[in-house]
Parts: sequence; structure tokens; C-alpha cells
Amino acid sequence: MMTRSDRAMRQSLGFHLVAAGITLLFAAPLVWVLAASLRQPGAPPPARIAWLPDPPAWSNYAHIFELLPLGRYMANSLLLAAGAVPLTILIASWAGFAMAQLPARARYALLTLAVVVRMIPITALWLPRFLVIKELHLIDTFAALLVPAWMGSSPLFVLVFYWSFRRMPAALIESARLDGLGALAIWARVAMPLARPATVAVGVLTFVQYWSDFINPLLYLKSETRYTLSVGLRVLQQMDLTSWPLLMAGVVVMLIPVILLFVLAQRAFWIEDQIGGVHGN
Repeated sequence: MMTRSDRAMRQSLGFHLVAAGITLLFAAPLVWVLAASLRQPGAPPPARIAWLPDPPAWSNYAHIFELLPLGRYMANSLLLAAGAVPLTILIASWAGFAMAQLPARARYALLTLAVVVRMIPITALWLPRFLVIKELHLIDTFAALLVPAWMGSSPLFVLVFYWSFRRMPAALIESARLDGLGALAIWARVAMPLARPATVAVGVLTFVQYWSDFINPLLYLKSETRYTLSVGLRVLQQMDLTSWPLLMAGVVVMLIPVILLFVLAQRAFWIEDQIGGVHGN
């Protein structure tokens, strides 16, 4: 007869097998991009997927930096993301905290508005946003790309903070008010330290959004010295439409910071879980 420990072991084994299968499913395209970036430029495409080119052309990575100033484009993208992440966290957390403190009727009205705004196609915003930025004389500046960050970048980020703050005990906020803390002090000293997972999640999603953004830099940036990495990859593709290994090398370069950030974010959540487990004991 199967014991409880055997049943738990089988369930754990099944869970890890499913997780490993899903991981392989999502990792396969990344491995293929890496393999494609190591193929010899100008060589005909292989009849089947070549997971390990022979010989690997590691010089492709140096070559793309010779063809284009990708280092400058990477710096521009990092500068943009470095400005957008803290600004988005600040504005979105303020909005989410304010919504969480409102009466139920006003709170539900704003929640409905946030969901409706989230459903508007982004393509419908390109023309009016471009006209507004043009009137503000921000064309060909990084400030034009940071305009959405002043509104929290996305209603989703506001909702993430709102849901995080709503889960906090109301007695905790009320006790802070009784201690004489104002709204900003409660937000900074009480709410934000407890909303660390939401802050990490919004920070990662914001970085990915601005790091990989292509349409906005293409619309607003005119000077080549201000191009971001996503626009630089488009320029690289137009230089030689048949040189896919070089383009895939550029894609790998663009993916590395995102992958590293996700690994660091997972590490942050893991540390918090460990601390929570120790405190729980």
C-alpha cells in the first residue's frame, strides 16, 4: 500500500517533470537563436536545425560591433530603461496606493477605468501621442520616450500595486495614521517595504518594455547617435537581408540583459521566501 510520503514523492516528481518539460519548451527557441548566431555568415541555411554549428563562428559577435556602434545603442537603451524603471515604480505605486485608500465606489470606478484603458489598442495612441510630443518640442529626445513613464507606463502596473496594497491589513495603515504619519510617509515607510514583490515585478516588466521597445524610438528619434538597440538591430538587418547569423548575434546581445535581470529577480524572490520561512519558524 502506498504511504503518504510515497504519494508526496510521486507528486513532487511529476511536478518537476512537467516543469522541466515546460522549461525546455520555452528554452528551445533561445538555444536555436544562439546556435543560429554561431553559423558562418553567407552560408546557405541548413536543411535541418543545426543545434551546434561546426565550426562555431564566435567572430560574429565582434563583427556586429564593427558594422554598427552597437555599444552606443546599448548605452542609450540602458539610459532609457534606467530613467523609466524608477519613474514608473514611483508613479504607479503612488497611483496604486491612492486607489487602495479610496472608498469602495470611487475605487471600483477607477478600477473599471484602468481596465478599459488597458483594452485600448496601443496603435490608437500613436498619432495623438506623436502630436502632443511634437507640440512639446520633444522630438528626437529621450524625454519623448519617457512620457509614458510619467503616467505609470501602463495601467497594469498601477493595478499590480493596487492589488498589493489592498492585501495589506487596514489596521496597519490606520495605526500608522494614528502615529501621526501622513500619506507619503505611510507609503514610504509602511506600504512600499511590504510591496517588495510588486516592486520587483513592475521593475522587471518596465525594463523589458523600454529595453525592447521599437516603435517609439523609431517614431521619435531622428539622430543616429540616439538610436536604441532595437532600432540598431533593424539597421543591421537592412544592411544585409540574407546575413541571418549576424542578426541573430545581435538578438543574443539584446537578450542577455533581460535574461540576467530575470535571474536576479528570481533570486530576490527566493531570498524573500527563505526569510519568510525563517520568520515563520
